[in-house]
Amino acid sequence: MVQTHIRLGELDIAVTFKAVKNVHLSVHPPKGAVTLVAPIGTRLEVARAYAVSKLRWIRQQQAQLQAQSRETPRQFVARESHYVWGRRYLLSVLERDAPPTVKMDHRRITLSVRPGSDAAKREAIYQRWQRGLLHQAITPLIEYWEPRIGVKVNGYFLQRMKTKWGSCNHRQAHIRLNTELAKKPRDLLEYVIVHEMIHLIEPTHSERFISLLTRHYPAWRDARAELNALPLGQTV
Repeated sequence: MVQTHIRLGELDIAVTFKAVKNVHLSVHPPKGAVTLVAPIGTRLEVARAYAVSKLRWIRQQQAQLQAQSRETPRQFVARESHYVWGRRYLLSVLERDAPPTVKMDHRRITLSVRPGSDAAKREAIYQRWQRGLLHQAITPLIEYWEPRIGVKVNGYFLQRMKTKWGSCNHRQAHIRLNTELAKKPRDLLEYVIVHEMIHLIEPTHSERFISLLTRHYPAWRDARAELNALPLGQTV
């Protein structure tokens, strides 16, 4: 695998040459980073010409991302809004001399912290709880889809990612999921999991990949559009 860059005016495109059949151009949230994957042996001039031919599409995709609403930074204070599985909750903060906890009912999330805990400490406690929610949801989804897709996931990892909702290491049969998915509706988490699991069969976004995704998750285009229309986090 060979990596380089193409510069088109102020636009920087990360280029990767690897064992694929077709050229794949992508614009990634949240800031519109552009990547181009081309077959090994493709001349850089050919890759550049392809990128130039897609400049209008790139600008359209970047404009959509820039127009997408973004969450304001969270301070983890009382009556602050937080989203879990696509629903809005108000945060209550309880200071008490006891181990920290997070509890959620139908309207409110209650964050219990030790007196004097700053915003960074509160955020760390909250994110640990958020990861726990994801773990509870992810394992059953993987187990449900493994026999249907015909793959075996050897492991998954959670990570705060800047440009992707998920990624896949098809050689090790591992998938990686963005922790921001805990804020989105559960069906969007399922879509990302199915997307990454199909990459265990077809590593690139080829026609075969699209065919497999359409067969197993026919509503994937709607799910992708909804996911990319929802507010982005400040750190992702």
